[in-house]
Amino acid sequence: MAPWTTYDFPPLTPSTRPAYQPPKPKSPLGGFHSTGRGGCRPHGWRARSNSPRTGGSGKFENFSDEPNPFDEVVEKFDGLNVRAQEGFVMGNPNNGGGNSGINFDAYEDIPVEVSGQDVPPAVNSFAEIDLGDGLNENIKRCKYVKPTPIQRHAIPIAMAGRDLMACAQTGSGKTAAFCFPIIAGILRQGLPPPRGGRVAFPLALILSPTRELSSQIHDEAKKFAYETGVKVVVAYGGAPMLEQLRKLERGVDILVATPGRLVDMIERGRISLRMVRYLALDEADRMLDMGFEPQIRKIVQQTDMPPTGARQTMLFSATFPTEIQRLASDFLSNYIFLSVGRVGSSTDLIAQKVEFVYDVDKKTHLKDLLVSEKMKGTNGKHALTIVFVETKRAVDQLAYWLSCNGFPATAIHGDKVQMERERALKSFKTGATPIMVATDVAARGLDIPRVAHVINFDLPRDIDDYVHRIGRTGRAGKSGIATAFFNDKNLPIAKALVDLMEEANQEVPSWLAEYAKTSSTYGYGSSRRSRGGAKFGGHDYRSFNYAADYSSPYGGEVPSAGPSVTRSSSSAGAAAAAEDPYTSPAYGFTHGYGSIVATGWD
Repeated sequence: MAPWTTYDFPPLTPSTRPAYQPPKPKSPLGGFHSTGRGGCRPHGWRARSNSPRTGGSGKFENFSDEPNPFDEVVEKFDGLNVRAQEGFVMGNPNNGGGNSGINFDAYEDIPVEVSGQDVPPAVNSFAEIDLGDGLNENIKRCKYVKPTPIQRHAIPIAMAGRDLMACAQTGSGKTAAFCFPIIAGILRQGLPPPRGGRVAFPLALILSPTRELSSQIHDEAKKFAYETGVKVVVAYGGAPMLEQLRKLERGVDILVATPGRLVDMIERGRISLRMVRYLALDEADRMLDMGFEPQIRKIVQQTDMPPTGARQTMLFSATFPTEIQRLASDFLSNYIFLSVGRVGSSTDLIAQKVEFVYDVDKKTHLKDLLVSEKMKGTNGKHALTIVFVETKRAVDQLAYWLSCNGFPATAIHGDKVQMERERALKSFKTGATPIMVATDVAARGLDIPRVAHVINFDLPRDIDDYVHRIGRTGRAGKSGIATAFFNDKNLPIAKALVDLMEEANQEVPSWLAEYAKTSSTYGYGSSRRSRGGAKFGGHDYRSFNYAADYSSPYGGEVPSAGPSVTRSSSSAGAAAAAEDPYTSPAYGFTHGYGSIVATGWD
């Protein structure tokens, strides 16, 4: 063997900058500083000739840079850079997919129950409500063409200054139903002079149970308040407080917050609630279930917030059992109770399937289900699917197992930091990882409009949690599928599950009906929903003379209710069945409801 061996080395390639070194500095302002110098070079960035620049912001002329005069008024709307002088329409039709449109036909015959004194009439269109020019323009930008039933009834009630307790099925548009009146009311009364300082004085407070829901409400409210001058700020735990405090110091009109973080900021003397005119509680029953009642009572009753009657209070949720209605009556004054759809139940737009699967077979069964689902997908793409499990550890394990078996999955639960949760949600919404494994932290209020399938890998112990889990699909009037894996350990929920499926006109397997009978025999099935609100409407307890038998456990009189009225949403409370202006040929409505982007619903 020769002592020297010739090797064929690969051709030389241009050297690359190591990953640990920062990238080379780029020319500022698209190529030029206003002074002709910039970056790290001693002589600055120089043009070879006096040719106009086409890229970047502003223009380069006569060897000098003239910045764009509109650079300082660039705002963000739904994540897009939008100049105040530009007209545009928010919403990318390619983002919605096949499940993005609002199916208003599914809403037309939904029953509506309204009780209270002097109930304002409902409306058929946003044009019938004096929301102000700025808000109306943003409604058009969001492509909100026609109000949903909850919006038809709730917005006029709130615009009249009345306190409101509203129940509606998931995906019905609750967020817009309380954001529109709040923004319109602030604009009508006039914004206070600009002020900053160590202590923030919000005009409106929106409380929600989780940071994801708070962030979602904040994003929607910012779109609705775009270019109106109304400042929206969010505060929640799990994120640096200093950054949130800095935003508050720059001024806030609408504060969206979780109870724990808000109490912390109040105790630090950084927020005062004495200027609050509007109080909204979203997913109020969930906040109480999560143990936030002491914090909520401290915020509402033990701070400098104006008392009941001196502020407007609105409570929104998908379920409102009777005992929570009585509890919430401490925060409301002469309120109107509004129930849209089967409150405390699931929507019949969701096809519910229950399959008997032993724990040891769940992974295999899930894999078979996902394979079948992928085969039915469009262009081999997997539909957005949420898989709910019981424990945080099981979330990570199942997501890893799915990824190893060819199913891109992401995980979300309470132990993940906020950045990880936001990254997981973004990856799921965009379809990069079309399967999301989650605990109940993702079950309430999150706006993920294109979820096609919800799988209860582990059934919850409480039927209300089941309702909110499956409510992640079938949103905005679109259909969806919910599959549950049931076995012997789920016996306590069998009776409530059968009642729920029968109420939603779903086919109940005979074996599940037998489990329900056994469940009743052993005394199961008396869950919270069976003690109040299992049937349509949740019902206003004032309508059943409970005031004579029950007093508020926290003192004070229980207000009496006015007459209860049941309506169909198609009538919308109008004095006469007038032709809907949005379907009238005179209105020029040509693109159909199917093109409406489901942004901001719930």
